[in-house]
Amino acid sequence: MNKLLSSAIAATALLGVASAQVTLTGAGATFPAPLYTEAYIPNFTKATGIRVNYQAVGSGAGIRQLTDKVVHFGASDAPLSDAQLKEIQEKNGSPVLHIPTALGPVALTFNLPGIQELRLDAATVADIFLGKIIRWNDPRIAALNPGVQLPRQLISATHRSDGSGTTFIFTSYLSAVSPEWKSKVGAGQSVNWPAFSGLGGRGNAGVAALVTQTPGAIGYVELKYALENKLPVVTLKNQAGNWIKPSLASAVEATSGIDLPDDLRLQNQVVNTKDPQGYPIVGMTWLLVYQKQEVTAKSLEEAKALVRFLNWVLTEGQKLNEGASYVRLSPEVVKRAQALVNTMTYNGQPLR
Repeated sequence: MNKLLSSAIAATALLGVASAQVTLTGAGATFPAPLYTEAYIPNFTKATGIRVNYQAVGSGAGIRQLTDKVVHFGASDAPLSDAQLKEIQEKNGSPVLHIPTALGPVALTFNLPGIQELRLDAATVADIFLGKIIRWNDPRIAALNPGVQLPRQLISATHRSDGSGTTFIFTSYLSAVSPEWKSKVGAGQSVNWPAFSGLGGRGNAGVAALVTQTPGAIGYVELKYALENKLPVVTLKNQAGNWIKPSLASAVEATSGIDLPDDLRLQNQVVNTKDPQGYPIVGMTWLLVYQKQEVTAKSLEEAKALVRFLNWVLTEGQKLNEGASYVRLSPEVVKRAQALVNTMTYNGQPLR
């Protein structure tokens, strides 16, 4: 009996070592990177011993790395289109699941020395990024900001230079509020920016850095990046006519009652909300994984570790969202996301 007990203890210890040696790799969106790298991953590793390596390379690059089977999971703030889902499934033999993790506001931040408060409405924002409004003292901007001494300085409209879910969210907003933007530019992870919008930064951090370094600049970043860099943010006029600052509270208002399809892809994000107190540019972000884990997992242990990570993010991880300035998922969305995770298999074996 003692010998059997010793063998069982030894086997358990070896299992613990094996679990601790599993390393999951992921890549993609910079929008949720602070949440993933500063909150989720260190706390998950501490709780489980499973290491997670996440590279914030942009949504487009994350999707490519998942498609090429380089990583266990991708991350994107832009859901895959029907065509992309079909192409990846035909290439790799498995559907891709969208597992939501959080929502957050995309803030417009600016660099105007001596000015910390700025108001813009939807039409003015669109025309700035269309290159139709080129100076800060333009009468349309001045009319929205009475009493503010706006400089005659040229506007440097800064955008992402890489494939970006944050760009998808922002251009979805512009497409929703400006027929001209929708017809000339449209929404996407990468778009053909009007010639005047010439400054491009890589990642949310790159755009924040460009705005910081460039007097006269305006750019779009996930709110966390504006807060961390102590950058001022634009107060936007929403569809109800109210002036709303990007914040956790105003993002929660905007996302209350959103209707998600069965696969949890929120194609148009939460833009131009009708909620009177809602901020008008809010996006959801997802972890992208193969339903058939043998596509990217080298072992059953890796596949089980990924499922464990996803379930942890949907439960314990959600408790960390608000402290990191992200909106937590509703209990209903968590339940539906866990149901998707429960469909994951490894060589036909359920992983739940």
